Amino acid sequence: MTQLLRSTALLALLAAPAFAQQADTPTPPAQPDSAAPKTDAPETPPPGATATEEDTPTGEGPDLDAVSPEAEVAETPAAEAPAAEAQDDSEPEPDAETVTVEVPAARPSSDAKVPTPGTGWPSFHGQVSGAKYSPLEQITPENVGDLELAWRVETGDVSDGSGDLPATVWSATPIYANGLLYIGTPFYRVLALDPATGEEVWSYDTQSTLEALTQPALKNRGVAYWEAAEPVEGEACQKIVYLGTMDARLFAMDADTGALCEDFADGGVLDVNQWNTVNDRWPLSLLQPPTIVGDHVIIGWAGNDWDWAEAPPGSVFSVDAQSGELEWTFDTIPEEIREKTGTANVWTAMSADEERGIVYLPVASPSPNYWGGNRTEDIPYATSTTALDVDTGEVIWSRQWVHHDIWDYDINSAPTLMDITVNGEEIPALMQATKMGFLFVVNRETGEDIWPIEERPVPAGSIEGERYAPTQPFPTTPKPLLDQSRLPDVWKLADLASFGECSELWSKLTYDGMYTAPTTEGEGAGAYPNSAGVVQWGGVGYDPEHQIAVVNLSHVVQYIKLWTREDYEAANGEAGVGESGFHPQTGAPYGMSLQSAMNRWGMPCWEPPFGEIMALDMTTGEQLWRKPFGMSQRYGFYMPEAWGSPTIGGPAITAGGLIFIGGTMDGMVRAYDLQSGEELWRDLTEAPSVSNPAIYEHDGREYIAFISGGNSILKPSVGDMISVYRLPL
Repeated sequence: MTQLLRSTALLALLAAPAFAQQADTPTPPAQPDSAAPKTDAPETPPPGATATEEDTPTGEGPDLDAVSPEAEVAETPAAEAPAAEAQDDSEPEPDAETVTVEVPAARPSSDAKVPTPGTGWPSFHGQVSGAKYSPLEQITPENVGDLELAWRVETGDVSDGSGDLPATVWSATPIYANGLLYIGTPFYRVLALDPATGEEVWSYDTQSTLEALTQPALKNRGVAYWEAAEPVEGEACQKIVYLGTMDARLFAMDADTGALCEDFADGGVLDVNQWNTVNDRWPLSLLQPPTIVGDHVIIGWAGNDWDWAEAPPGSVFSVDAQSGELEWTFDTIPEEIREKTGTANVWTAMSADEERGIVYLPVASPSPNYWGGNRTEDIPYATSTTALDVDTGEVIWSRQWVHHDIWDYDINSAPTLMDITVNGEEIPALMQATKMGFLFVVNRETGEDIWPIEERPVPAGSIEGERYAPTQPFPTTPKPLLDQSRLPDVWKLADLASFGECSELWSKLTYDGMYTAPTTEGEGAGAYPNSAGVVQWGGVGYDPEHQIAVVNLSHVVQYIKLWTREDYEAANGEAGVGESGFHPQTGAPYGMSLQSAMNRWGMPCWEPPFGEIMALDMTTGEQLWRKPFGMSQRYGFYMPEAWGSPTIGGPAITAGGLIFIGGTMDGMVRAYDLQSGEELWRDLTEAPSVSNPAIYEHDGREYIAFISGGNSILKPSVGDMISVYRLPL
């Protein structure tokens, strides 16, 4: 495709010096070292071996005597915590008294591998392992340039927010199963389409309330699919499609006909809000499709971040696939403190090792997100990856990736399961991508490090009554995806265009590294990485044949400020577009504001690239290639590709040696060569494709399906378009 860069005369004049200094594809920055120094702190013990503080947390799983997840690292009250420099080479704070706890009986070890995926796309990530990998190889680097549009459908379920309905944010992954393509929409309808033509086979309308009950927009990430191991011919609902709604209902439909499954819950509808019994300020919104593992439908939920100190406490439910009967509940917050905090929920996709019977939960941060004075007790499962027995809900292991999270660093994507060979040893691994730009890699059976993960000192803040963790976990391999020790340099072009606004903002921000605590001073604390995250909920793709991981990432600077209640009321600020602006944290002594670091023209104040895509060799954890990804867009004009674009959504990989991905501001969908990173194909859609693509085979032909629904975090553009591609006949 020809170069799409256009610009206004003013932008062209301003950009000319930058163009002279930048090649079309600049040399990618070297992978940074971790943002805190290595210390002589003792090696992190195996999960379940020890717990810090005087007491071991209780009240977490169905049978706590049989579990012992890793406890949260001891934290230091603000009054006793001298500020630490991010790059300080001093010794870490001494550990709190260590209490030995009972280690559960070891589960039988298994050498089971991640199952080879089929030619369909029956779950959100293609496979419940989260790998987003297809064994199809009809489309290759040699012929992908010949891809053509097979069909395109516009659902009509879209709103830009200018009328009576809230805006839509549509991030659904198409599900290919049962010979059909199943789509969930942000108006909470299900469409079953012919995979080759896009013609409607059946549809179902939940008649759900189209109100932004917990989110700033109507959101949907699609549907889930289940089928009986041995379907009984002639009986209804041997294959089921599930769709959740913002008002906390889970609908179960016969996958062949779209009729409700009368034996599931209450006539085909499960009211998940019946279990919302503590701080029930809002419904447990079902925006992410449930995770299907065997005959278990495992349900997480989303809520209303930033507005309340006391909120529904995190919980995950497993129900029977056919009856909807509750099998187990997992609570993420100790019972004794649930009423004074909340969330630490699982709002994104989960993954599972079906052979080992383990489901992996990416757990979010507790409420309120940017002040933790109401929750100074340990909450070990918050901001963690927690492995549960899929049949009982009991904890097998848990690793907390942020201690006492006051940065909204939710674990926001399903961990990717992978079998890797390190130093000649085959290891059942799990990679957890994070908002912080860390890729934590552990043994998925035990939770133990594959490459060392170190506790390193981080700076403390000065907010009265707050408690600050003295250390945080830092992986040594792979290296961080960006340099978290310093803010990016001010972008000279944006600074010049705004008469020094960016430089002035930088001078008013506090920043001592990624874990700089929120503050009331100046313009606040620099948030880099930011709350939206270096890696978003699309997660990491993995090619098991070549042991290559692929991840797309954003470089975005925001700044967070705490406001005393009096100052917050006086500021009279409003919530912003794209989950920003002012939020009250009602019940806490501080409100908060979160802003993107832009100049008056909406230009980023930090140097590009703003987004990248990269590949990693998982036998070593080393980078294979890395390049700017996508084109940023403003006022309809495309910026240079060397600048890249912030990105939401994830990659899909094929055995044909290709990466397919949307996820950028420019509304393009693309194909890259897995081995080299070279872009080989692109097409333009109506809005950013912030969903993961689906790859499937139907009647002997390989198809690539994208949904272009948009997301206000990237730009104010919405869509209702499904685009499906294939090679010519």
